[in-house]
Amino acid sequence: MIPHTWVPRHPPTDPPPPALSGWAGSLGISVFLATLLWQRGLRSQEDMALFLNPGLRYLSPLENWPGLFAAASILAQAVLDGEKIAVWGDYDVDGITATALVADFFRQHNVEVLTHIPNRLQAGYGLNIPDLQILAGQGARLILTVDCGISNHEEVKAAHSLGLRVIISDHHLPPFPLPEAEAICSPTIAASPCPHLSGVGTAFMLMAGVGRLLAEQGLPRLDIRSLLDFVALGTLADVSDLSGQNRILVKNGLLALAEAKRPGLAALKNVCNYAPNAPLGAGQVVFNLCPRINAAGRLGKNETALRLLLTQNREEAAELAKELDGLNRERRGAEEQIQNAAREQALKQTASGRLGLVLYQPDWHMGIIGIVASRISEEFHRPTIILCDNGPKLKGSGRSVGDFDLYAALAESSSLFADFGGHKMAAGISLNPDRLKEFQEAFDHTVKDRLGGTTAAKKIAIDGEPGLAESTNLTTLKELELLQPFGIGNHEPVFASPPVILRAVSSRSSLSILDILDEQSGLTLKGKIWRQTFSQEDRGRKLRLAYSPRLNRYNGIASVELGIHDWKWM
Repeated sequence: MIPHTWVPRHPPTDPPPPALSGWAGSLGISVFLATLLWQRGLRSQEDMALFLNPGLRYLSPLENWPGLFAAASILAQAVLDGEKIAVWGDYDVDGITATALVADFFRQHNVEVLTHIPNRLQAGYGLNIPDLQILAGQGARLILTVDCGISNHEEVKAAHSLGLRVIISDHHLPPFPLPEAEAICSPTIAASPCPHLSGVGTAFMLMAGVGRLLAEQGLPRLDIRSLLDFVALGTLADVSDLSGQNRILVKNGLLALAEAKRPGLAALKNVCNYAPNAPLGAGQVVFNLCPRINAAGRLGKNETALRLLLTQNREEAAELAKELDGLNRERRGAEEQIQNAAREQALKQTASGRLGLVLYQPDWHMGIIGIVASRISEEFHRPTIILCDNGPKLKGSGRSVGDFDLYAALAESSSLFADFGGHKMAAGISLNPDRLKEFQEAFDHTVKDRLGGTTAAKKIAIDGEPGLAESTNLTTLKELELLQPFGIGNHEPVFASPPVILRAVSSRSSLSILDILDEQSGLTLKGKIWRQTFSQEDRGRKLRLAYSPRLNRYNGIASVELGIHDWKWM
């Protein structure tokens, strides 16, 4: 087991000022919550107010986004000229929601667009020439990419030879020089208000620009807020940093998801056992809604997910949601088989001293290796690449850990790849089979060099040590929900408990459920932890927990539970 170290998330070198209690009173919150906000770097009452109430009026002006109005002006003119537009997306949740967002934006303007998401198992990621030829044959004259395209130099040239103009809307790290598209809208090609904007977030800002330009030409102005549910889904699924502009977008998008005015989203919530109008936290979206959308793309059925998001028919939505639920069950079964085999390889590689894991089996499912890479990297706390056969080449998906920059590490071996791309925490590669061993050695060498030759203990960041009676009372739990959405850049608060007694333990699949007694307060609470096992012989033992207190509203009944991140026996 990887050693765990509990460390303060924010070392107490900068204690809160005496004015903090006054700020808390003015904001209508407790000093407890104000202290958490101070620890997160919010240094004024105004900063705290913006964090707690991130209204859309705080979004950066459209003029500040690189390439936005160059792209928006071409799109708006194409609409006015009646030019046929095709939207080319990606097969993950970010790409599917971005495609749906653009299609719905134009639908509300009574403009019919073509939509195309390549089949993951046949065409792979990004633009490809055969599908560009098909779109040209269908009458498309302008291609708008969403969540892809930034690396497709040759394909953009091919599109031009087919009489197609190309606008790229993407958020991935760009190569230089950039493709010779008519316009490129991306938060990564120049200084921007939010370099970690998602693909769907980039598409949202671009459509806001198109909407403004169309309104200036006399067309009805669309309430762009109607598209924020898509932005929340895609941004959360892409594990984007949830600070700044992303916090504004996702916080407001979760409100739209709670309303579930779209038949598809109401049906999707229903198969996840949520009421259509149930408010959802980021975790519920990421672990319940998003996997069902993702399963479609992973198994080559991305059109099913796109239809669900766009349908206006409730009966069709119900059938599509059931189909996605079935695909997700199929995906989970395949994932378990691949994970067991990958874990065996990982155990052998770690035993031999490898820090950078590169795992391969020819028949692993290309659409599932990314999920398994996440599981393996989390368990072994090592950067992990998982590969499978993809025609004559090997296809790989990688995940990072901690602060390790996976994209930069892979860039050191770029000469070995047929193709690669991604960002700090996740990446994809393609290489010839005869380069596999060379890549395994090179990647391990790079990881060791960057990590100093050893895997550091996994750190559990602790936000404080309040008593359980204080951290689990209703007022505190409701205040903690004000900090949502949680994710990278805005972590869920984690507290260290006093010594508690393990009274009982049960398990459900990979979930362990603990009944604990806090002798200080007399409280008996339930705690849940994933992919960890406890023995019945552990009953009666004392332990300390690293936990997040939560309100569970399953089936409309509120109860207190502890999400357990780690524990220490006393």
